[in-house]
Amino acid sequence: MTVTATGISRENPARVDELVGTCAVADVAVVDAVVGRAREAQRAWSAVPVAERADALRTAADRIEPELDAIAELMARETGKPLADCRGESGFAVAVLRWAAERATALLVDREIDDAQGRLLLRHRPYGVVAAITPWNAPVILAVLKVGPALVAGNAVVVKPSPLAPFAVARFLGLVAEVLPPGLVDVVQGDAETATALVGHPGVDRVAFTGGDVAGRAIAGLAGRSLTPTLLELGGNDPAILLDDVALDDAAAERLVMASFATSGQVCMALKRLYVHRSRLDEVVDALRAAADRVLRVGDPLHAGVTMGPVVSAASAERVRGLAEDARGRGADVLPIGTTDPGTPLERGYFVSPTLVLGVPDAAPVVATEQFGPILPVLAFDSEDDAIARANAGDLGLGASVWSADEDRAFALSTRLDAGFTFVNTHNRTGISLRAPFGGVKRSGWGREYGDEGMLEHVQTCVVHAPAAFRDGGAGLGAAAYPS
Repeated sequence: MTVTATGISRENPARVDELVGTCAVADVAVVDAVVGRAREAQRAWSAVPVAERADALRTAADRIEPELDAIAELMARETGKPLADCRGESGFAVAVLRWAAERATALLVDREIDDAQGRLLLRHRPYGVVAAITPWNAPVILAVLKVGPALVAGNAVVVKPSPLAPFAVARFLGLVAEVLPPGLVDVVQGDAETATALVGHPGVDRVAFTGGDVAGRAIAGLAGRSLTPTLLELGGNDPAILLDDVALDDAAAERLVMASFATSGQVCMALKRLYVHRSRLDEVVDALRAAADRVLRVGDPLHAGVTMGPVVSAASAERVRGLAEDARGRGADVLPIGTTDPGTPLERGYFVSPTLVLGVPDAAPVVATEQFGPILPVLAFDSEDDAIARANAGDLGLGASVWSADEDRAFALSTRLDAGFTFVNTHNRTGISLRAPFGGVKRSGWGREYGDEGMLEHVQTCVVHAPAAFRDGGAGLGAAAYPS
């Protein structure tokens, strides 16, 4: 990737000599013009009944569906994600638009209470213009999780994608924009300077961000200067705890492998630390290696049968290899797993072998930090208290999982984990549900996406209240009295 003052050039991480495309960078003047158009469009849009806004989202979903294959191929080429994954992500994004349309008509209606305590009107009012700053690793779905709910709630949205994946999300949102009033949803491309111009713009009323903690801190600080409210979904160092009674059949082992290595491990909610009861450790390692041979094939994401592509950049590859070397230097066993696609020249891209790390201390960087790559430390524990204490170590708390043949036991243990979302007997995207709000605790951010809570993130509850004491026939209340 090359970013200059005027343009972005993005290479294919699986074939770094291949240019995926170029696009112009939005400078301060362009951002100002886009936000101005969004504010103008939002005023009229907020007056449209929620049922009509929902219908517009359904129309957008219909418009996108015929283009899903083209969007998926573009995403695979710019991100290095396997084509099937990209097709799944794009299709899921369409489902999110339909879900947002469906839930809005139930959630966002005004609610009026008229009883002995008085008359109370609860209204859901949009913020205005929402700035969405999105990452490269799931560029379409992580944009649509903001755009869909925000639009149907009556906001306008300006999206700033990652320069590592600028094209598929622009294509997807361009199709959404075709069926909506001009200016209501727009994309500005660029790097940190464009994000700064957007987040700091006085015409932006809310910021929704998904990404790493360094950028998250910068965005929260910038938004805080103007008291612009934020939604932050930041990184995670997700632990999984396999209890001594875990039912480890082939399907469970394959879920563990893909929970760790899908998108080359470059997922905020990927399984990143695997804690296994010592009595099951050897069995689990053997099962993971066998499952990886079945389901993990590294290669060009456009090739049939490939389930893991390259990492996103040369710097990422170097960082992950450095974690492996550091662990090896601490006496750990570093075990490559999976298979490779014979038709892929791996030297042509940013490919890193998927790897298990055994016998590494908890203080090692591969355990203590978010790896964000295809490397998984497998760690033995002796008691539930030991597993919980080690899983809760660190300042991140996005996801976690507990694996047990006894669901009640897993649920009970899950309540002791410092995580915003805890999966049971699965992890990562196979455990996500549209009805279940997702987000982190501790330094993994604030606010929620998915679920009704995710929809309500994009509105403010406003109240009109006539206390019973001052209505006709009311008993009255002293001018300085407290309510009773």
